[in-house]
Amino acid sequence: MLKMFAPNPDWEKILLRLMYVNLVLFGLEIAFSAGDYTIWFWHIVQLMIVAFVIKIPQFAAARGVVLGVVPLVAVFLIKDLTKLLFPEFFVKVEGYLDIASAVAITWMVAMIIKSQKQNKALTKEREARLKEEERHRFIEAQNMKLEEQVAIRTSELIQQKEELQNALFELQRTQTQLIQSEKMASLGELTAGIAHEIQNPLNFVNNFSEVSCELVDEIEVALQKNDAKEAAAIAGNIKENLQKITHHGKRADAIVKGMLQHSRSSSGKKEPTDMNALADEYLRLSYHGLRAKDKLFNASFTTHFDATIGIVQVIPQDMGRVLLNLFTNAFYSVAEKKKMLRQGYEPTVSVTTQKQNNNIVIIVKDNGIGIPQKVLDKIYQPFFTTKPTGQGTGLGLSMSYDIIKAHGGEIQVETKEGEGAEFIISIPSSA
Repeated sequence: MLKMFAPNPDWEKILLRLMYVNLVLFGLEIAFSAGDYTIWFWHIVQLMIVAFVIKIPQFAAARGVVLGVVPLVAVFLIKDLTKLLFPEFFVKVEGYLDIASAVAITWMVAMIIKSQKQNKALTKEREARLKEEERHRFIEAQNMKLEEQVAIRTSELIQQKEELQNALFELQRTQTQLIQSEKMASLGELTAGIAHEIQNPLNFVNNFSEVSCELVDEIEVALQKNDAKEAAAIAGNIKENLQKITHHGKRADAIVKGMLQHSRSSSGKKEPTDMNALADEYLRLSYHGLRAKDKLFNASFTTHFDATIGIVQVIPQDMGRVLLNLFTNAFYSVAEKKKMLRQGYEPTVSVTTQKQNNNIVIIVKDNGIGIPQKVLDKIYQPFFTTKPTGQGTGLGLSMSYDIIKAHGGEIQVETKEGEGAEFIISIPSSA
């Protein structure tokens, strides 16, 4: 029951005021109530208050006042009882009791002063404790708020991470599909060129086969006439024709092998490769492929091959894709410029190979529309293209850049808008 007083500092103020009222009443009683035994009531009330306050440890300041009043109450109670019960003895000890009363009053005043100081100190301590408790409550509230915010943010980040992972998976899948589409598109461009290129050796094979059949008839006639000299000459012609048939048959075989090599997935293994032959092959295939798609397209192309570069260890399928992409872009550039200028312009694409120190350099140059400087830094980015919608995937140069880097080489471009572009590939000769 007494705990209800502990947390409320107002009880101590009330108790102190009550003690001061009792002190005033007690003083009035001393001054004006000689022989009035009702003052015992105040003595009893004060002693009850003392008994009550002494048991409550929270009333420290009030306890000091109470303890200061106790001697005075005790002295006056003894004085009144002695006066009432032992009048003769009272007369003898009245002086001593007055001295005791003065000492008790002095003690009471000292205790009141001490209690006041103690009360101020306790008040400051209580206020500090309340502020500290309030600060702790505020910190706890802020911590709870922060924990809630962290939990919400963590949940959002987890969700965002899952969304990003799903988006990345979709992007990778789409990129794989587009890369495959790019490969198929380049294969489609090759097909028309291959059809044109393979037709030439087939025509030679057919023509020389027909001529050889006719020569066989002639050699039969010569043999019937016993003209050995004529028969030998005709046999020599047949042999030359067969050699040409073999040559053009091998030419057709090489074209077919090149097509199959380009269309199949890269093995990732480097093979001894004649870079001059590879560049010449894909240059012609690219040109005739564009010619097959656009009958009005026409351009001249030149080659400057360094015979000293020899055989290079590369992945032929990948290097073929790089060259085909550069050649196709070069022919596209000169074709676009031809559409703009029409008269007085000769579209030209050139391919040069060189050996520089320990590197093989391949230069693809055109006099087309060039590349704007504002987009020059973006040309190797995936899906970036300057071609109209539907005419490019934006993966050609990106794939080429990755392939050259995988070979330990570099690809650079020098261009001026409206005047043309020059792509320079450099790969180690021992790549």
